[in-house]
Amino acid sequence: MATFEGTFQGAAGLRAAIVVARFNDLVTGKLLSGCLDCLHRHGIDTSAGSAQLDVAWVPGSFEIPLVAQKLAASGQYQVVITLGAVIRGDTPHFDVVVAEVSKGVAAVSRATGVPVIFGVLTTDTMQQALERAGIKSNLGWSYALQAIEMGSLMAALPA
Repeated sequence: MATFEGTFQGAAGLRAAIVVARFNDLVTGKLLSGCLDCLHRHGIDTSAGSAQLDVAWVPGSFEIPLVAQKLAASGQYQVVITLGAVIRGDTPHFDVVVAEVSKGVAAVSRATGVPVIFGVLTTDTMQQALERAGIKSNLGWSYALQAIEMGSLMAALPA
């Protein structure tokens, strides 16, 4: 019996892309900061001139799947991380956006075979979003760890 498991070792060779929603950038900027910090501490070059990492900004979370698909399908990245924040309001807009972005991100991963990490916060309030983006913990760090682990796991799986 073979057992396949990703690790957090050897991430220095990982090529990644991050898609970040500009809407609610007070939150998404903090998620990106946590994500970059984790990637850097695991040996990935996060400098402005990095050949390992690219960041694409989109207007809002709804646009994330389209750009994630373009990046994943390019063959240049071993993993794509998505970062967004959808905060419930007084209209059903929240439900529509959350449903579409979650289905879209999952579809991209299945269609391309590239792990796409779902890092879109879905909260009831701005306070909850800020708590998840750095006040209590920064989930951007966790999304980066998931990316490193999935990149390693995919490399370990048989072709």
